[in-house]
Amino acid sequence: MTVSEDFTSLTGRFRGELLAHCYRMVGSAEEAEDLVQETYLRAWRSYGGFEGRSSVRTWLYRIATNVCLTAIERRGRRPLPSGLGGPAEDPQAQLVAGPEVPWLQPFPDVLLAGQQEDPGAVAVLRADIRLAFVAALQHLSARERAVLILRDVLEFPAAEAADLLGTTTTAVNSGLRRARAQLAQVQPAEDELAEPADAGQRALLDRFAAAFENADANALAELLREDVALEMPPLLTWFSGRQTVVRFIASRVFARFGRFRMIPVTANGRPAFAAYTREHDGTYHAHEILVPTVTKAGIARIVVFLNAELFGMFGLPQDYDPAAAGPVGS
Repeated sequence: MTVSEDFTSLTGRFRGELLAHCYRMVGSAEEAEDLVQETYLRAWRSYGGFEGRSSVRTWLYRIATNVCLTAIERRGRRPLPSGLGGPAEDPQAQLVAGPEVPWLQPFPDVLLAGQQEDPGAVAVLRADIRLAFVAALQHLSARERAVLILRDVLEFPAAEAADLLGTTTTAVNSGLRRARAQLAQVQPAEDELAEPADAGQRALLDRFAAAFENADANALAELLREDVALEMPPLLTWFSGRQTVVRFIASRVFARFGRFRMIPVTANGRPAFAAYTREHDGTYHAHEILVPTVTKAGIARIVVFLNAELFGMFGLPQDYDPAAAGPVGS
């Protein structure tokens, strides 16, 4: 076995979880892929000096975490619109864009395909990359984010996390307490979230997709919680409250774009949709990725990522022909 083959056999199986780790840290799947590449490049360069004082997994996480910390220091946090200000009260309010903001992005689950043989491990990865959790992590400092992920998500012992971060166990424990307290203030209650495999959730999401495909604002309203929020990065403007959200969608989304074609995808471990809009020539073009948060009381949040370039990461084309054989994304 060559050195290259030995390195690949020892490190390759960790690529999927390192990708999820980097995404939790930086909030961008595209950037996370670049950081994993940088992690493996640094690991390869230092492989000759790896003496096995820690496990290969811990060694890779040390490199990846430090690569992420450097990236966050250079670029800053990735918020959602609700992390930057309050909601607009008027559904006819002027929409303000924030092109300079490095926005939080969704994580296409297809990036984890083939990375883990154990279905249980895949389920854990997807549960810990849910959008609300990663958005909440953006409220923490980079070091606090790293501590909380290493301790509460990856379950590294405090001493091992301290060694990985080049600090003390006392500092790790103190940082973890602060991070947990801050996270509790911004993260939604876990017992309110509906499970992705729940039949009721699947039926609700089918009705959600149908409401967009039929441009039916009344049908959509029946699915939303009274306190539902609508966020649309890269727009800074966002809305809260069923009446306001429905009025905005009816008058400024359905009225402008008409009916959508909704393609089911999986983002951040949860059901989501890739939405295509119909042009005058009858063709459908990539428009947005919608990630709804479904609770037992209805849809609590809709995050619409207005970035057609994301479709490529979900394995979807820019144009969709409904007459073509076979559904897109099947």
